[in-house]
Amino acid sequence: MTNQNLIIYKFTELYQILDELSLDLNFNIIFVKDENSLNQKIKKLHNYLIISNEKYSNFNHQFILDNIPINIFKLIEKINIEFLKIQFNIQSEVKVKNYTIDLNSREIIMDNKKLKLTEKEINTITYLSNSNEPVSINELEKSVWSYQSEIETHTVETHIYRLRKKFLNTFNDNNFIISEKNGYKIK
Repeated sequence: MTNQNLIIYKFTELYQILDELSLDLNFNIIFVKDENSLNQKIKKLHNYLIISNEKYSNFNHQFILDNIPINIFKLIEKINIEFLKIQFNIQSEVKVKNYTIDLNSREIIMDNKKLKLTEKEINTITYLSNSNEPVSINELEKSVWSYQSEIETHTVETHIYRLRKKFLNTFNDNNFIISEKNGYKIK
């Protein structure tokens, strides 16, 4: 059974058509006729798309079908594309503490504040966040910058310094990346 769920909201005719075709589709079809039921459904589901014939501002993952009639094959293609977009967006978000990193836009977000990051800054943050222990400068040089440990450089220290300064200026967070005697850690 598939884990993609198409929720048809207040659109009985579409539900009846797609329900007849359900054995040939690669998503579950669910009909919901009221907002309370819809809220209950989406709390239980992770991979869903709401399709309706009008826009409802209080729901995410919506596809508005307002240009009908439409060829059924085109409709199914559009639904599948919407599911792909949702999956892509889900995979592009990384949670680090109270922050969300959007890998597509290279931004880190908290409380409606956004900070643009470089690819190396994102790689540094994600590498540090995946470690429970402090990460040494040598390990960051090898893993994030692909440097050999014999090279004398202050690249890591400089990047960490600049990254801390950005976090302080944007989020007033002076403790996002902390120094410990054996390396750096996200607190």
